[in-house]
Amino acid sequence: MAFDGVTVAGLVAEMQDRLVGGRIYKIAQPEPDELILTIRQPAGQYRVLLSAGATLPLIYLTESNKQSPMTAPNFCMLLRKHLQNGRITAITQPGLERIVNIEMEHLNEMGDLCRKKLIVEIMGKHSNIIFCDEEDTIIDSIKRVSAMVSSVREVLPGKKYFVADTMHKKDIMGVTKEEFTPLFTDSAKPLFKAIYTNFTGISPILAQEICFRAGLDGEISTAALNEEDIEKLYKEADKLREQILNREFRPCMVYEGKKPVEFAAFPLELYRDEAHRLIPMESMSALIEQYYAEKNAVIRIRQRSVDLNRIVQTALERNVKKYDLQMQQMKDTEKRDLYRVYGELLNTYGYGVEPGAKSMEAENYYTGEMVTIPLDETLSASENAKKYFDKYNKLKRTYEALASLTEEVKQEIEHLRSVDTALKIAMNEEDLVQIKEELAESGYIRRKGGGKKVKVTSKPFHYVSSDGYDIYVGKNNLQNEELTFKFATGNDWWFHAKGCPGSHVVVKLKGNEELPDRTFEEAASLAAYYSAGREQDKVEVDYIQKKHVKKPAGAKPGFVVYYTNFSMVAEPDISQIRQV
Repeated sequence: MAFDGVTVAGLVAEMQDRLVGGRIYKIAQPEPDELILTIRQPAGQYRVLLSAGATLPLIYLTESNKQSPMTAPNFCMLLRKHLQNGRITAITQPGLERIVNIEMEHLNEMGDLCRKKLIVEIMGKHSNIIFCDEEDTIIDSIKRVSAMVSSVREVLPGKKYFVADTMHKKDIMGVTKEEFTPLFTDSAKPLFKAIYTNFTGISPILAQEICFRAGLDGEISTAALNEEDIEKLYKEADKLREQILNREFRPCMVYEGKKPVEFAAFPLELYRDEAHRLIPMESMSALIEQYYAEKNAVIRIRQRSVDLNRIVQTALERNVKKYDLQMQQMKDTEKRDLYRVYGELLNTYGYGVEPGAKSMEAENYYTGEMVTIPLDETLSASENAKKYFDKYNKLKRTYEALASLTEEVKQEIEHLRSVDTALKIAMNEEDLVQIKEELAESGYIRRKGGGKKVKVTSKPFHYVSSDGYDIYVGKNNLQNEELTFKFATGNDWWFHAKGCPGSHVVVKLKGNEELPDRTFEEAASLAAYYSAGREQDKVEVDYIQKKHVKKPAGAKPGFVVYYTNFSMVAEPDISQIRQV
């Protein structure tokens, strides 16, 4: 999926219809690289989200709001000073660049009419929100870019704003037939690649779509094209231009099963087959918000959990290396019983060994087989027996020590893997607070604030099955512990992915009635989804009544044992289960 120039054109058309002429009522900066503008119109109120996030830059109209910090950042305060109650006069897009210019007018302190621009650049890691005056002089930006960061363009107060042309691409909106043809005849490359590398604002998937509509294989080399093929391509490019100029946008999401795989400002004919469904959307903003809302939340929380993830991965790697070394040492102790037998056989039959002999053959009275015992020719038989008994005792002590150590390290590895899984399913800052608390209790990090425990507000996920039963899912080990041993009662049903880290899932019973099969399946799907196996097509899930789940003495939080469980195979698909 690509947030390309055509997608931006569709969004600009929507914003022109709804926002031009409106007044800026509120300006908020809920994230360091994100703004929400509230616009008042006679017909109602609109919000537009502007994000310059390096991993997920976005712009779209939304009805939802976000909580802002108690103290507004400097950039937000600057915009409030200049633009509060300002009127939006125009919203434009230069060509098919991933740039949106929001032009505004406002009265300054002297009552004079002033004009300003808010320029949103949707350019991956180079995305930015830049505030300029009417002469295109930069007043400030949400990200300041000095010459040390970029040799192409500085984005600093007082500098002149311009769009850096680093790719030297053509604008498909104005290219002529004479300019179009050489782009596909001067070099040999895959046809779809030639389209998106030569024209600004065209993504690889849209390039494939143009090829498909022209009846050409996108993978074919441009060297194999003839004049008729290029004519077909030009006609499809011309149709695309007409659709954009006439604002004939028909936003569409492509689903493969229940999972969205692509989106575009127009229906993608490329995906009209049995494996895919094309679902029309009411607007470009609704399409973008639906697809990216969850993805954006996940990316934000992943950014905030980087330090925790590094701590967990470092500890995990260290313990895995320790465990591998211990297992190698355990393997070295496998000969201990053989040395004991050698010593016993030498004590039994060693009287016949001649001085200086290098080996002795004897019958192993445990197995009835003949064995050859290596000897140190400088030692007597009894001294060789003592040497073997010493080796046996040393390896026995090593084995006994390692047996408990390897079990401890193995449990630590399982614990760290469960924390890693909890980090992957964390949805907000509150979830991370509880994971930090668990790591502090385990000694991996130090508590701030004098070692006092922090207040935990994160709660387990709450779902309701199709049959109306409440299902609760722990987000981390501490929640799993509380859910299983404090919240659940004896006859409630308990679910967990088999043999891998994951959440405890509890289905609350309403009485002594039997749980419907469909609820069993939905709870198993939740256990599969909130586990380390969530990327697999099928996950085996254990389930048992809570009264049969026990916690071993001294075990880490969330670790349990059970013996009389049932099992089923579940798909990690929870799209049809209602979340409360």
